[in-house]
Amino acid sequence: MKIVISKIIVCSFILMPLISFTQNVDETFLVKPFLQDAEPNTIIIKWETSKGEESIVEWGLTPKLGKKSKGFSYDINFSESRIHEVKLEGLKRFTEYYYRVRTGKLVSNIYQFKTPPFSSDQESFNIVAMSDMQYDVNEPKKFLEIINEGVLQYFNKTYEGNVPNNLAMIMIPGDLVENGAKYNQWKDYFFNSGEKLFAEVPIYPVLGNHENNSKFYFKYFSLPENGTPAYAEHWWYKDYGNTRIIGLNSNEGYRNSKEQYLWLEKLLFDTAKDETIDFVFAQMHHPHKSELWIPGETDFSGKIVKILEDFSTQTKKPSIHFFGHTHGYSRGQSKDHKHLWINVASAGGAIDNWGEFEGRDYDEFTVTQDEYGFVVVEVDANKENPKFTIKRISRGNQNNIKNNEVSDTLVVYKKERLPMTPVAISPNNSVMSISGIVLKAGDFKSDFNNAFHAASNWQVCENEYFEDLVIDSWKQFENWYYLENRQKDDDLTDEKIKRLKPNTNYYWRVRYRDQNLNWSDWSQTLTFKTE
Repeated sequence: MKIVISKIIVCSFILMPLISFTQNVDETFLVKPFLQDAEPNTIIIKWETSKGEESIVEWGLTPKLGKKSKGFSYDINFSESRIHEVKLEGLKRFTEYYYRVRTGKLVSNIYQFKTPPFSSDQESFNIVAMSDMQYDVNEPKKFLEIINEGVLQYFNKTYEGNVPNNLAMIMIPGDLVENGAKYNQWKDYFFNSGEKLFAEVPIYPVLGNHENNSKFYFKYFSLPENGTPAYAEHWWYKDYGNTRIIGLNSNEGYRNSKEQYLWLEKLLFDTAKDETIDFVFAQMHHPHKSELWIPGETDFSGKIVKILEDFSTQTKKPSIHFFGHTHGYSRGQSKDHKHLWINVASAGGAIDNWGEFEGRDYDEFTVTQDEYGFVVVEVDANKENPKFTIKRISRGNQNNIKNNEVSDTLVVYKKERLPMTPVAISPNNSVMSISGIVLKAGDFKSDFNNAFHAASNWQVCENEYFEDLVIDSWKQFENWYYLENRQKDDDLTDEKIKRLKPNTNYYWRVRYRDQNLNWSDWSQTLTFKTE
């Protein structure tokens, strides 16, 4: 009898901790707090827990907090885990706040965020754009490195004050994960890697092909619902100060959507009339042209580029389209428009190395690098002379590691700052051999400090109206392609001409561009005849 009782007692002691643990498991964070859809007076805060319905944010102007807002929770993966969403209202514009989230006994650390300004406030701000952080088995912690050693370290060292005071938002043009249909990739790789940044700076992604249009994308993110109603969160826009941010869907099934084109054209029509908006930054996943990986190009993106180019030229409001898909950095500019092309990858996906895929040296691009990194955009909202500065912050690659090196930079002003009209020199009313024609013009000149000769456009035609051009050559001061500058030692003041017919009269002219994308007027027209 004693033996039986002893066994029962022993078994009870063994089982009690297990029973107690099962009955008293508390909630845990699966995804720590992250920020969405910030407005001057509101912001959305989301997080995910292992269980629990309670969704509370405690917030205030100091770490003492003092205010409380309640939200709601919903299922994410047919389990006990819940996503929580709380919208804070009644906030003051361009103001720093403190907050923490609560679900049952589970309480987060205290974080900070800063609300956006109104456009009339003329406040300057910074944006980070990065993409294709999708999981790479050979570099599984690369996105974690990009966040902690890249973005956070760069902002802590470069700007005074904390990150929320110096970084307005994160733009992500697609491929956040390797497979959007796999729940654990969102939690384990994207959100957990970015948690220190996402808790204090709002993130604004668009769909890439690797998201697979998954339900997890739409459950995790609460993006502006100002696109076409039937396509909520597929395309949208967000204003921050004097800049309009536009998100587009370039994936199959949506890229040929008439609704998306109509929505964008209507939005840009309204933007043209809005005097408070100086710049337009659009983001979509797929490139129109890609120097490292031609198969990734889409016609849809080309149509979007054309729409943005026309908008910028007609309104004098410079624009950018950010993209990814190709895993490397490229920066280009439209020939006749104040419009930039910027590939902001790779923030984690395997690098598309030079020579690994079919590529092409496009006229538009001046810099292409097979490297990891991100892009910083500094927007100066000075109403008298608004401008933005692009900086590529490179982390290098496996063969050439870099520690937040500024590998490319460009400044674009809203106001035109035209260089002086170049002087066409020779040939001038002369007879030339078709094998040795070199067009020559005078030096670049500008009334603006630090302006330099960044591009030349030479045209040759058989008529003085420059219709049906025989030559239309556009050369830029640098062309980094396949690890070399193909424009090295070209001072852009002369151009060797080939492919002309003998015994023919020709007309020619030239214009110069500065590094801020301002074209001069065309030079006077000169003539020559071939032998």
